[in-house]
Amino acid sequence: MKLVVTGALGHIGSRLIRDLPELQPDLEVVLVDNMLSQRYSSLFNLPARARYKFIEADVTKTNLRAILTGADVVIHLAAITDATSSFDNKDLVEQNNFEATRCVAEAAGEAGSALIHLSSTSVYGMQTAVVDEDCDAAGLRPQSPYAETKLKEEALVKEMSAAGLKAVICRFGTIFGPSPGMRFHTAVNKFCWQAVMGQPLTVWKTAYDQRRPYLDLGDAVRAISFFIERDLFDGRIYNVLTQNATVREVVDHVRPHVPDLNVQFVNSQIMNQLSYDVSNARLRAAGFRFSGDMKAGIAETIGLLKRSNVLSDM
Repeated sequence: MKLVVTGALGHIGSRLIRDLPELQPDLEVVLVDNMLSQRYSSLFNLPARARYKFIEADVTKTNLRAILTGADVVIHLAAITDATSSFDNKDLVEQNNFEATRCVAEAAGEAGSALIHLSSTSVYGMQTAVVDEDCDAAGLRPQSPYAETKLKEEALVKEMSAAGLKAVICRFGTIFGPSPGMRFHTAVNKFCWQAVMGQPLTVWKTAYDQRRPYLDLGDAVRAISFFIERDLFDGRIYNVLTQNATVREVVDHVRPHVPDLNVQFVNSQIMNQLSYDVSNARLRAAGFRFSGDMKAGIAETIGLLKRSNVLSDM
């Protein structure tokens, strides 16, 4: 089987390209990344179980039709993903992310490849009850330009799916758990970094008991493999999240590893939103079982970071 992974060296991609060969035999994996984040080390020590080819390219400017020739599945991860910074570069996020999705989806359709498109549960925002994929347009309340663009990308993929593209849309919760190319701009990973580095955990003052959806990175990889194994490209949206949790619960998982933890309440535009619980019942009904654990994921991340700060008290 030939897979093409765009944004292959990022937080999700760098774990995915290592773990998928354990779940899918005899893989040929084409890795596409524009290297703007310079995560060269994501290419180190790739497992021998798969055959890899790396292409440094911007998916909006390269010949995707040549890259996708013979590809069974395209996993589209390439995007600017920092929701907080999207307030300051709204036009860039929309131009980059939407155009990248359009280019990849069109090329997948022409190549006859199936498409796994990543969206985000942040498109729900400001909900007072549990929400699912059947939430109508009036109930979708994205709280950032990043999330607004994700909704536009979803609409494009759904339209193309209705016209014949084999595709599935995955609304991922906030990722936690380590990878070779991981970033620390989202809640759980940021808290792990701040705690180990002796920094206060910065939390929006009204957000401490707000609930949001989180996704274990191992569950994320297994979910992508699940869609491939089941050939589940039905054009539908699937919420992919391990659990809903409050910020307080996240902090409580960090605290045992850093007993003198300091929580500092701050003002942050992206955190000024109401709670929302997201249902993952549709994916579970399809047969997928989530097995990730936030407590374990935080412990693993902090354990990996701690060796970098053992002299912090000297």
